[in-house]
Amino acid sequence: MSRPLLEVIALDVADAVAAQVGGADRLELVTDMAADGLSPSRETFAAVRSAVDIPLRVMLRASDGFACGGAAALDALCTRAAALRAEGADEFVLGFLTPDGLADLAAVRALMDVISAGPGLDESRWTFHRAIDRAADRGALRRQLEGLPGLDTYLTAGSPAGVDDGLPVLVDEAAHMAAGPRNMVGGGLRLDHLPALRAAGIDAFHIGGAARASGWDGPVDIASVHQWRAALDEVVPVG
Repeated sequence: MSRPLLEVIALDVADAVAAQVGGADRLELVTDMAADGLSPSRETFAAVRSAVDIPLRVMLRASDGFACGGAAALDALCTRAAALRAEGADEFVLGFLTPDGLADLAAVRALMDVISAGPGLDESRWTFHRAIDRAADRGALRRQLEGLPGLDTYLTAGSPAGVDDGLPVLVDEAAHMAAGPRNMVGGGLRLDHLPALRAAGIDAFHIGGAARASGWDGPVDIASVHQWRAALDEVVPVG
């Protein structure tokens, strides 16, 4: 069995370095957690990319919530995405809903065109973030996005309220999902959720405040990340 993936939210260079030292496999780079995570600047991305050597997924989101906004907002976000891509970003996090709770395919495809554009560029891998937890129908949203290039992950708690409420959904999806993008569990995730999730076969996990000894008021804490790494590396009993 391959080692479970541990992704940690980073806001700056200090967070990124601490997460890598603690044992994170991948970072999600955002800014402004008061708005639940927005796109970082090109300068922040460049500084973090030069400070660590683990994979780094960059948030593409301009405002709180899961609506992309109008044409002007989408154009501005595409401009930011192009700048980040030009700086070397090659993995991303994005996801938007229409007012009726379906995937906003126009916004998703517009951003995909940007992050995959350019001669000699490889296909960008990306995560559809927790907008799936607000979708009118999770299965219908997955069918909308099926086959989109580079999509390899859904970040989900199984419920808008978090993993406590979404745990049965996550376990059920793990039992019935076919090959394709995997679920990465995040959103109120705690260490005591891990036994049930690991026993269900889930192998990707995302933490933010749980990686910080003082919550969002403090930086990523090496010891906290290491505790999660050690917990995920424990052998899961079979049967």
